[in-house]
Order: sequence, then C-alpha cells, then structure tokens
Amino acid sequence: MKTIAIKRETKNRWERRAPLTPGAVRQLIQKGYPVLVEPSSIRIFPDPAYRKAGARITKDIFSADLIVGIKEFPLEGIVPGKSHLFFSHTVKGQAYNMPMLQHIVDQTATLIDYERITDSTGRRLIFFGDFAGKAGMIEGLRGYGLRMKEQFGVDSPLARIKPAFEYPSFKAALQDLNRVGEEIRKEGLPSEMVPLNIFLLGYGNVARGCQEVLSVLPVVRIQPDELKGPHSRRDRIFLTVFKEEHLVERRDGEPFDLADYYRNGPLYRSRLGPYLPFCSIYVNAIYWAEGYPVFLSRKELSRISQSPGKKLQMICDITCDIGGSVEATVRATQPDQPVYIFDPRTVTTVDGLRGEGFPVCAVDNLPCEFPRESSEAFSRVLTPLVEGIMASNLNGEVNHSTLPDAVKRAVIVHKGQFQPGYQYLETFLKRRNK
Repeated sequence: MKTIAIKRETKNRWERRAPLTPGAVRQLIQKGYPVLVEPSSIRIFPDPAYRKAGARITKDIFSADLIVGIKEFPLEGIVPGKSHLFFSHTVKGQAYNMPMLQHIVDQTATLIDYERITDSTGRRLIFFGDFAGKAGMIEGLRGYGLRMKEQFGVDSPLARIKPAFEYPSFKAALQDLNRVGEEIRKEGLPSEMVPLNIFLLGYGNVARGCQEVLSVLPVVRIQPDELKGPHSRRDRIFLTVFKEEHLVERRDGEPFDLADYYRNGPLYRSRLGPYLPFCSIYVNAIYWAEGYPVFLSRKELSRISQSPGKKLQMICDITCDIGGSVEATVRATQPDQPVYIFDPRTVTTVDGLRGEGFPVCAVDNLPCEFPRESSEAFSRVLTPLVEGIMASNLNGEVNHSTLPDAVKRAVIVHKGQFQPGYQYLETFLKRRNK
C-alpha cells in the first residue's frame, strides 16, 4: 500500500503552514492511502488533530512513497529513490538551492515542484501567491506608516496597523484596515504624505491579494500617465498598477509587443524611471527571470536619494527575488523584523525603519503570516493532485505514466534524471561544481 508523509517544516520558526489539513488527511486515508505525519510543535494544525484524522505521528517518515512539504527540504530530508513534493525554488537556477538539487540527483530521487503544476496554457494551479499579496500589502502599509513616524515624526493611521501575523485571521485584518480607512476618509492623511501613491507592479495572484487589502481603504486607481497631473487629496490613497507596456521598451526603438517581451526579455529595458519620483510605496508583485530588465536599480535609487525630501519611503518586495528586478532586495527578512534600510551608495543594510536610505520589506514566506487560511486554501487544491500521484505508477518514464498532466509538467527530476524542459538546470549544477 502506497504511503504519504507530511514533512515537518524547518526553514524558520515562522513557517507554520501545512500542505494538507487534517480533513484532507482523513479523506486520503479513506481512499486507502496511509498517512505519516512528522511531529511539529509549530504547525498550525497540532499533531493530535492529525492523529484523530487517522494519521500516524512518527519521526520515521522515510518509508513513505511520497513525502510532501511546503518549503525547501534540508539535505537530510531527501530520501533515496522516493518522490518529494514541495516548493524547491530551483527553476531559475537559484544558487542557494543548487546543493539540494544536486543531492536529489545523487540520491536518484524524484522532485515535483508546486510552482510548475500548471494547466496546458502555463497557468499555475496551486499557489500561495494571493496570501503573499495579502500579508505583503499589510506589511507594506504598516511599514510606510512607521517609517514616516519614526524617521520624520509624521503620524498617521497607517502606523497603527498591526503586523499581519498578529491578526487571528485575514477577516480580522480587513476589519482593522477598514477602521484605518474610515479614519483616513474622515480625518485625512498628514500633508507630508500627500499624495500617497502606491505603485503595484503586476496583476497576477500576488497583485490580486494586494488589491483585496486595498479594497477596504479609500483608494482611487489612476493610470501611470495621470501621476504627473493634479491628484493631491488627503482623504484618498492613489493606486497605480503597472503592466508590461508601462514598464519596458525595446532597446532598438521598435514598438512594444507583449508576446515578444516574454520571448525576448533581454532586448528590453525599463522605462519606469520617470514615474519613480511620484512613488510613495513600491510594491513588487511580478515574476522576474535573469536577463530581464531591472526596474528599481541602485542607479535610480541613488538618484532619488540625492534629491531633497524624497518621496519613496517603502519598498515592499513581495516576490523577494534577491538580485532580481529590485536591486535593494539584497537579503530576505522575517515577520518579526520585516524591514531593513538599504543605502544604494554603500550597498549596506541596517535593520529597522530609521536611517539614511530606503526601507525594504522582503519577507520570503509571507503566506505563513496567515497560516491557517493559506493552508486550508492550498490543501483544497492539492488533495486531488496527491490522489492522482498516488494512483499513478512512477516506475517508468513520466510521460508514459498515468500522472495527471498538470503534475507531469512539474516533475523536475525523476529517479535522479532531469526531465524534458529542465535539462538546462544541469548547466547551473556544473557551474556550482566547478
């Protein structure tokens, strides 16, 4: 009988999410698949809840056929010859995870990555992105309010927003933010904050989470070209969503074409610079790959930092791509210390909200700030996919297996061999091993 195991999360003490809820575990057991659960003192669903659902709580999960987790597995968590399902953060050749990827290959193991579970059009089917946007937008608003208060002595209702993880639920967070919105509507923002312009880069799952938070605030949406016009109101917050046509232009002067940009990103350059002097809060919610344009460069930040009374006072990099499209994102942060100050001239950082430079919020596992709701939503989608994996025979080639098509596309390594579409990762491993 094939067995499923839920691995204990070890990335940090904030990672309380679970890939499968006790209810999902009961459902899988009823379908005939025994479930092992590695004990955890921090998981949002306690061990007794899984035991009550019929799972066996044990440290010995290595006999399971499929080992399921959330974040990257430590090397000792990779079991030779077994299948592993988690966010590997390897498909961009991320250097910090190449040792893990090499270990998976060496152990002739199988790696299935949630990020690559897609439909036939490439649309992701399972994600935490919306909760990353929700938590990130809350942290960004709060961080901006506290920055203005601690650095400049400018108080506002935004400074009284709590950290996302202190709210018992997302619903409770929205209720509190609605109170903040009412105060802004009635009393207005301090003149030093006006106009408060939020730049949101992206329009996918992460961005939708951001906009759900902003929906309870007095937000007016304006287009990029309207930023230069009059829109200064104390009782409003202004949101500008930047799409690709606002962000990039071809280096050779040819007209912008979205499909061409996706195919030939390095042929494009950023055209965001002229808009940046109007930005108060910069929210990064876009997918980025190496070679594509950098939108918030050290050069641009240095230019802003040399101007008196600079407006940009919060960079909220929800995607947390270190070395990506936001050059101020040089390291990740954690929920209890979400912000550091980045000085673009010295390329140094200082924890906290005070100091010369730009505040950067770069929490790399934001959904863990709403662990129950994000886990429940994730588990609902994952459960039938796990059933599909367990019902399949993975002894032979993946393409000839009965795996669901969406899962086939997500198999990066099978029995130590890179699968079609992922052989390019061998180059990153070779580069590491030189």
